[in-house]
Amino acid sequence: MPHPGRRLLLGAAALAALAAPRAAALAQPAGGAAAADWPRRTVTIIVPAAPGGTLDALARFLAQAMGPALGRNVVVENVSGGSGLVGLQRAMRAEADGHTLVFGNMGIFAALVAMNPDAGFDPRRDLAPVGLVAHVPMVLSAGPRSGIRTLSDLLDHIRRNGDRATFGTAGVGTTSHLAPAYLLHLTGLKATLVSYRGAGPAMNDLAAGVVDAVIDQTVTMIPAHRGGTAVALAVSARERIPQLPDIPTFAEAGVPAFDLVVWNALAAPRGTPPGVIARLAEAIEAALNDGEMRRRLSDLAAIIPAAEERGPQALGALIQRDVAKWIEVVQQTGLSRQ
Repeated sequence: MPHPGRRLLLGAAALAALAAPRAAALAQPAGGAAAADWPRRTVTIIVPAAPGGTLDALARFLAQAMGPALGRNVVVENVSGGSGLVGLQRAMRAEADGHTLVFGNMGIFAALVAMNPDAGFDPRRDLAPVGLVAHVPMVLSAGPRSGIRTLSDLLDHIRRNGDRATFGTAGVGTTSHLAPAYLLHLTGLKATLVSYRGAGPAMNDLAAGVVDAVIDQTVTMIPAHRGGTAVALAVSARERIPQLPDIPTFAEAGVPAFDLVVWNALAAPRGTPPGVIARLAEAIEAALNDGEMRRRLSDLAAIIPAAEERGPQALGALIQRDVAKWIEVVQQTGLSRQ
């Protein structure tokens, strides 16, 4: 069992080298010449989390669907640790030629800047946006051994136990950390947030009764609920989702202000040629139009973004907005102290 902790810090020195200019990459032609013979080998998507969570599942769906469009194998590499920073470090140190990418979400690509300002990472500076892949609601779940079966049950449990009540998270700054911290802020309660190296290990300990609850995306939570390793209590969608028709929304369960829906996206290292970025964006479009990909996303309540939300420019603007948003939220609520 990991040591309970409220923060996982990766010092600025560990990531200082990532801000160094990529002179060779930036010197490449900006247009189609840089992408004419690309990809030349297998494309790797780094997932900055352990296997078994939402990022991992979505990245694997995407990799399988993008491969035919690129004419090359696309594989997923899990690099966990440091609340996503170790995987980001691995991706940003890779050659900026489009053969190494990183798949992240609202937490890793935006909120992490506010939650861990000393990390030396800023997605607005260090990443080249490729495209948005999915919007995913969040589900609050309790352990099957806990006896907790409703949101009210959980809140009562937290009131009685205070810091002895526990939420498992994938690490500081991840969406599964932001979500319970925000819920506790909204309800005026305190509990302990236990950091793991990804959602998969946190879900294992939820099933074993080591932690009381986890809030994560539907992609992780629907299979866990169906498999009996977690008990869903509330979903952050505006309406009940068909995949969990008996589970109330947070509004129905008594906390209407909890409305987090997580976006998930693909990015490349800073300096990746625009022609390569354009090819990657086209491959995402092909993937999102693939029938099997759409079926998989629908089964797990993941929503395909509207066309105007999906390209590199739209994702870049979204990252800019959400970094600013989460800096303000953290300052106003003190989430970083959770």
